[in-house]
Amino acid sequence: MLEVQNLTVNYRGIHALSNVSFCVEPKQIVGLIGPNGAGKSTLMKAMLGLVPATSGVVKFKKQALQQQLQHCAYVPQRSQIDWDYPTTVWSVVMMARTAHTGWFRSPSRQSQEIVADALQRVGIWNLRHRQIGELSGGQQQRVFLARAIAQQAELFLFDEPLAGIDKKTEEILFQIFAELRSEGKTLLVSSHEWGEALMNYDRLLLLNQQLVASGSPQDVMTLENIRCAYGGGVKPCPLDKNMETVFFC
Repeated sequence: MLEVQNLTVNYRGIHALSNVSFCVEPKQIVGLIGPNGAGKSTLMKAMLGLVPATSGVVKFKKQALQQQLQHCAYVPQRSQIDWDYPTTVWSVVMMARTAHTGWFRSPSRQSQEIVADALQRVGIWNLRHRQIGELSGGQQQRVFLARAIAQQAELFLFDEPLAGIDKKTEEILFQIFAELRSEGKTLLVSSHEWGEALMNYDRLLLLNQQLVASGSPQDVMTLENIRCAYGGGVKPCPLDKNMETVFFC
């Protein structure tokens, strides 16, 4: 479904990524993890052409991803969004339908139904007339999850969706992720969250400028791999009582 081959990025004089290669199969939730500055956000942006890649190929269904971005929904970090911009929750989610209706046409009845369903699905229908700047961090994240759903994409890229949200919103996000997977969607989710949350992913990609490890959470989150990605200061702690995998503590 998604192929990244030898992706290298030198961004603003900084060597950000080096020969990163991986594949993501259909109907998978893949977690992209690594320390701050590991290049997780840069990887997603380079895949989409938002930052230039020095070399490498990114394909989706055997064609260049950048030539079919209409099939991809990208949710950036909340820190990259202007929350003071005067717009409502409904308007933000309706932006996902622009490619279908055009910039200067009123949304169709179908688009309105799709947006309403997306808002109800993430539990913020009652907030549809609120200004986005009035919302909590968790509510804001749900707005952009609803927008991604309304886009009706096949590939979803989420950059740090779990940052600064409450436990209820985290549970809603993973529930929606699982539903999207069951609908045949493919998801790549960057995160610095550890612990039991890792068990929601089918596969993990451990990154620090280059790909350190790839595979199941059990295979990736070993003490050796974590120390390779994060350096010293790692103590072995059980991720799950039935597993030998470790995480930071």
